Amino acid sequence: MPVLLFLIDTSASMNQRTHLGTTYLDIAKGAVETFMKLRGRDPASRGDRYMLVNFEDAPFGIKAGWKESHATFMTELRNLQATGLTTFGQSLRTAFDLLNLNRLVTGIDNYGQGRNPFFLEPAIIIAISDGNKLTGGSGVQDELHLPLTTPLPGSELTKEPFRWDQRLFALVLRIPGNASVEPEPLGGVPPDDSPITPMCEVTGGRSYSVFSQRMLNQCLESLVQKIQSGVVINFEKTGPDPPPLEAEALKSGLQPWHCCHKLIYVRPNPKTGVPIGHWPIPEAFWPDQNSPTLPPRSAHPQVRFSCADAEPMVIDKVPFDKYELEPSPLTQYILERKSPHTCWQVFVSNSAKYSDLGQPFGYLKASTALNCVNLFVMPYNYPVLLPLLDDLIKVHKFKPTLKWRQSFENYLKTMPPYYIGSLRKALRIMGAPNLLAENMEYGLSYSVVSYLKKLSQQTKIEYDRLIASIGKKLALEPGIKVRWRGGGISLAQRRDFIQQLQSLTGEAPAPTLELNPKEFQGFHLALLNKGLKPQSFRNPYDIPRSHLLDQLSRMRRNLLNTTVCTLRGQDSDQLHSVPIAQMGNYQDFLKSAPQPLRDADPEQPKRLHTFGNPFKLDKKGMMIDEADEFVTGPQNKGKRPGESSNMPGGGPKRRRCMSPLLRLGRAYTPPVTPPASPRHSTGQIRGLSFKIDENGRADQLSVDHPSGPADLQENHTTADPQLLRHKDEEENGVPGSCEPPGGEGGVEMVLMEDQTTRFLSPAALKKHIHGETTKVNNELRVLITKEIRKPGRHYEKIFVLLKQIQGTLDTRLIFLQNIIKEAARFKKRVLIEQLENFLEEIHNRSNTMNHVDML
Repeated sequence: MPVLLFLIDTSASMNQRTHLGTTYLDIAKGAVETFMKLRGRDPASRGDRYMLVNFEDAPFGIKAGWKESHATFMTELRNLQATGLTTFGQSLRTAFDLLNLNRLVTGIDNYGQGRNPFFLEPAIIIAISDGNKLTGGSGVQDELHLPLTTPLPGSELTKEPFRWDQRLFALVLRIPGNASVEPEPLGGVPPDDSPITPMCEVTGGRSYSVFSQRMLNQCLESLVQKIQSGVVINFEKTGPDPPPLEAEALKSGLQPWHCCHKLIYVRPNPKTGVPIGHWPIPEAFWPDQNSPTLPPRSAHPQVRFSCADAEPMVIDKVPFDKYELEPSPLTQYILERKSPHTCWQVFVSNSAKYSDLGQPFGYLKASTALNCVNLFVMPYNYPVLLPLLDDLIKVHKFKPTLKWRQSFENYLKTMPPYYIGSLRKALRIMGAPNLLAENMEYGLSYSVVSYLKKLSQQTKIEYDRLIASIGKKLALEPGIKVRWRGGGISLAQRRDFIQQLQSLTGEAPAPTLELNPKEFQGFHLALLNKGLKPQSFRNPYDIPRSHLLDQLSRMRRNLLNTTVCTLRGQDSDQLHSVPIAQMGNYQDFLKSAPQPLRDADPEQPKRLHTFGNPFKLDKKGMMIDEADEFVTGPQNKGKRPGESSNMPGGGPKRRRCMSPLLRLGRAYTPPVTPPASPRHSTGQIRGLSFKIDENGRADQLSVDHPSGPADLQENHTTADPQLLRHKDEEENGVPGSCEPPGGEGGVEMVLMEDQTTRFLSPAALKKHIHGETTKVNNELRVLITKEIRKPGRHYEKIFVLLKQIQGTLDTRLIFLQNIIKEAARFKKRVLIEQLENFLEEIHNRSNTMNHVDML
């Protein structure tokens, strides 16, 4: 699981713009995202862990650490701002401490017991900077210096702040502000000459001097290829050079392959995904059981190789480790010799008890195909041990003799004690587990073991503390708190100026200040002089005598507001600017908004504060126009068996239609009522009065005779236009056969109306009566529609209004049919049943009266 830590320069110089129109910080952010996309193409990137550190002071500079998610990493990356100094050394030390935080807890470094290449946590630090001067609190530095003091426990056990599986790569942005006319040079990207380059080379990495966007993309692709599981080792030649080949000229002096600082690849096991190994690389000291402490080790082991040709030794049942070397001048020199059957032995100085160079622990050998060089790690002093083990297997058949045991005991005395565990595992694999005693010491004293356990506990506490501190913002420095007074008006021009003066002198209580708590909340003025204290202008005796004149001028400016310019702590446009991530947070805006006024008409559908569409209505409180679906077809679930609707209808309709009551310009054809008997004619009833019982059924109160004077309505306001031709009969004293159920008042009203219409012509009188009827019916239509829209099942008022309908029988039937359609729009099932029963009663009585009329 490689760790990819991005160290982003957030100094103020990263705000400089290139000829591309973007700042260096924008280019750095884009480079990180491009790197992640390129890395995502590799299936092995699923286990990657990304971290982010900038140039702020620790721990505030750690934006994404061990526990932060990928989303947090991306959010913090986008929120980086270039403000501050170029504290590269301090930030790099913070990055190393973050990576080394968990190593003592897991025991991956294995201090004092050899270096295990298969115990690793590969990490790559990618620093992106502009390569300008290194600035800090103490001034400008010419060289990169890492702080010596660190809160990380156990840091004294390693001389360097980094480890052998951590490499630093730097992308130094040198993109100019003006586009270059000269063609861009082709080839590789050169290293930079900034102070960062030596630090990169020490860790096994390198720097890139980036002059264009194309070079930046080329560097990112190269960095993706650098993500390899391995550790860095210093290879150094010891002894004389090998004899030159026939075609090779003898070269004197130091050659590039004499000392190489390169990586060895530690390949993971394809089955488990974890590297597997058997033998460590020896320490550079002989462990002393009486020593209370451990000597500090270097981050990279110093491995010396001898150029004397030796025979590679391998035994079938004895395990060994094989690591491939990164291409270097050393690997190139070995491959040019074309000697795949010889090897060069490797040593670690001071690893043996009585030898400065130590005993060989492996060898360098070219592969048989001559395409790479491998490091074979064997048991310590393997030229002595392997022949003994070969004799044990082939000669003694795992039954060692006394002489063999003495030779084996002599070997164990020259072997470092920390090899005992690895040797015991190897003997168990061979089938000889009893050659080593169980009580053999590993070589560490009790005080050292206790010290390492204590460091592990302290590291765990420091790990938890650092994890909890990540994400916290830097506390603001103390300053003068600004009290906003609501505007730039002078105090002398305020209406309450006298009250303000009285409150200062103590003659009156202090009035309430007009403060806006949302604007400039917590705004402070920074202080250059830390000893300066803000004056509250309360007691003049607190002012030193030497500061009286300055204080008086400040008080005058504060009182009269006579400054030349009014400073604004915030731009007017910035007050209404919202980050993109917060634009959709409409609920918080509604919570802070004042309470809206109530609707003028509470019966109207409630209009919601719908984000993005202020005209959208609340659909939960509205009825959906699905009248045809409800009245006809299989939707008639509310009807009783045997009942049928007289409503005409077709297929279901989904679109919303206008109420039939509002269609004033359209003609409506009433349904044809069949006659009650074949010999009965379909005459019209000239007058019909009825009342509504509790069940919604109509009972006839009075029916006008065909020879009656007028079709008197229940409200006694109009007459049937068809009876105007019988006016002469009224004047000659022909009485009506029926008296309306309104009492004498109703009769008087009819007579008065008759007197007013007597002087009009028949056509004008007919037009006047029709206009009055239409006007009254329109008003009734509006009232009935409002009653239908109301929730509940209180329909008594609707039938009371229906009794006031004016006009002929056809007019009433058309009106009632439209009312039924309006009720169907709002799915008033019970009301529709009552109206249909009411309509059926009217048809039945109409047929009965027609039958009586025919007789």
